[in-house]
Amino acid sequence: MRGVVRKAGRLKRILPIEEKWWAKFDLLRTLVRRDLEARYKGSILGNLWPLLNQLSQLLIYTYVFSIVLKVKLSLKGLPENNFTFGLWLFAGLLPWIAFSGGLIQAASSVVTQPNLVKKVVFPLALLPLVPVLSTFIESSFGLMALIFFVALNNHTLHTTLALLPLVWLPQLLLTAGLGYLTTGLTVFLRDIPQTLGVILQIWLYLTPIIYPASSIPPEWRSWVFWLNPMTAIAEVYRDLVLVGEVKHWGEWGVASIVAVVIFCGGLWCYQRLRPAFADVL
Repeated sequence: MRGVVRKAGRLKRILPIEEKWWAKFDLLRTLVRRDLEARYKGSILGNLWPLLNQLSQLLIYTYVFSIVLKVKLSLKGLPENNFTFGLWLFAGLLPWIAFSGGLIQAASSVVTQPNLVKKVVFPLALLPLVPVLSTFIESSFGLMALIFFVALNNHTLHTTLALLPLVWLPQLLLTAGLGYLTTGLTVFLRDIPQTLGVILQIWLYLTPIIYPASSIPPEWRSWVFWLNPMTAIAEVYRDLVLVGEVKHWGEWGVASIVAVVIFCGGLWCYQRLRPAFADVL
């Protein structure tokens, strides 16, 4: 994980960006690295825990939906078995784990660090981004495991893997935008993180991640794809990693627009509420 964060620093040599923004980027990179190191400090397995947690969810959901409920799945070029279902499930779970984990942790990122809030020179806009980026980096371990298992199962890898950054961008913007919104509200309403946990549970089951989209009634299917950005993000993940062709460009485009709007709206709300943080905390 430390190497992933350090590589981001090489962008400074390439992109023509003002020095003050590079200073903020360097600070964000340091905060993310510190957060990743502190999460599992002292544990024997260290940063392997995120991967183990993701694989445990994969095994549980695969057992429940594929073996107990006998949900059937057919993918182009892949055998129809429980292992294929597990790969399909994991490809959808990875963006959801990064999204939900980053959002829940971002909601409390300000109230848990009042000492930073009261420092006049500290850029508070970075605080919600730290857990969002840390959780995203942790999910990259699961992505590498997924790619390995897909190669093992298919004996090949699709060139569409190179397009993964296209789906990471709306995912990060959506998570950061909602993170900004919930972070600002949590300072004044401390029930937000608990409420968010309930909302995310409902959101998960409203998104075809642990069940195929084909099981949704046809009259509702288009609404789920066009109004729920996480549906498009999960499906494009599966298109790129498992299928090798993108079948949901339109839904991805709409999800990207929604993510940009949510990010701008969340950041605007956060900036409007920020002057009162020090007084409340």
